[in-house]
Amino acid sequence: MDLGEIRKELDAIDEQIVALYEERMEVCRKVAEYKIQTGKQVLDKEREEAKVKQVTSLASSHFNKQGVEELFLQIMSMSRKLQYQLLNSHGIGEKLPFVPLEALDTKDASIVFPGAEGAYSQAAMAEYFGNHTNNFHVDTFREAMIAISEKRADYAVLPIENSTAGIVSEIYDLLVEFKNYIVGEQIIKIEHCLLGVKGSKIEDIETVYSHPQSLMQSARFLNEHKEWKQISMKNNAFAAMKVAEEQDKTKAAIASAYAGTVNGLTVLKQGVNQSSTNSTRFIIVTNKNIFTKDAGKISVCFEIPHESGSLYRALSHFIYNHLNLTKIESRPIEGRNWEYRFFLDFEGNLLDSGVQNALMGLAAETIDLKVLGNY
Repeated sequence: MDLGEIRKELDAIDEQIVALYEERMEVCRKVAEYKIQTGKQVLDKEREEAKVKQVTSLASSHFNKQGVEELFLQIMSMSRKLQYQLLNSHGIGEKLPFVPLEALDTKDASIVFPGAEGAYSQAAMAEYFGNHTNNFHVDTFREAMIAISEKRADYAVLPIENSTAGIVSEIYDLLVEFKNYIVGEQIIKIEHCLLGVKGSKIEDIETVYSHPQSLMQSARFLNEHKEWKQISMKNNAFAAMKVAEEQDKTKAAIASAYAGTVNGLTVLKQGVNQSSTNSTRFIIVTNKNIFTKDAGKISVCFEIPHESGSLYRALSHFIYNHLNLTKIESRPIEGRNWEYRFFLDFEGNLLDSGVQNALMGLAAETIDLKVLGNY
């Protein structure tokens, strides 16, 4: 036989496989209808384990046993997804406690941001809400989360990710801890400037204040002035505030131009950080479980069983429902060594049927699924 004849054999076998698969899925549809009537859960682990054991025993070699196991795990996964789809179409399953809105109510809203006046988070707030807002600042991310939880503020503006430094891990942990939800995001370009008091010049500077990360990001510029003393501050806004308070021409801060404007400082040199593409993504958080009807991104988190294939099975719900996964992160679970919680961003709206199908499947097959927001 030549290769063409062999391929014809494979084509004939594949046609049978497809026909049998469709026949099996039709029977699975009947199973779903039975479960709809009786309220029986879609996932039956004991039944699936017994089925895998049965079909693998029919295989003639160890290699084929592994292949049959993988094949039937996939077939049963597709069966569950079909059943979730049918359940959702019948309005069965846990409804997400989120209220759709035409737009966020920001009129007369109170907004909290972490850091001092002039912080990048304040700049993000001004970009998202406008310059004329009722706002106040706190020292820490946790204090901002508490402020909206206690309804002392309607919204909080928090940094969640930097394009060069990566995620702000504390924010991820706080999103799990608090019953607060993401309703928007704002990306701010990070451009550090050398700020001094009015009348000062670069030649006057002897001491520079900034956050350690900003000093590191500006290392190339600072190496040109090795005689300058570098002093770390807890954030750039406080550095700018210190220089403004002391009114000393020999002292400067590395911070944003926005911080300079707020504190009445002069930009001695713009763009002292190495990267021209450095940006930070901020999230807008509230304690209300709301979303806008035109929202296009969803963030969720969940835990999974500590067993082979569990993450793959969870992610398959996105594939089946044609959802584009844009980000995945993991964080250690406190008090449980080597176990992790996964955070995912994907495109979609909570009103979409594909999103509802995927979330129904994830809720059934993961642990502690939480929708962090649709924005």
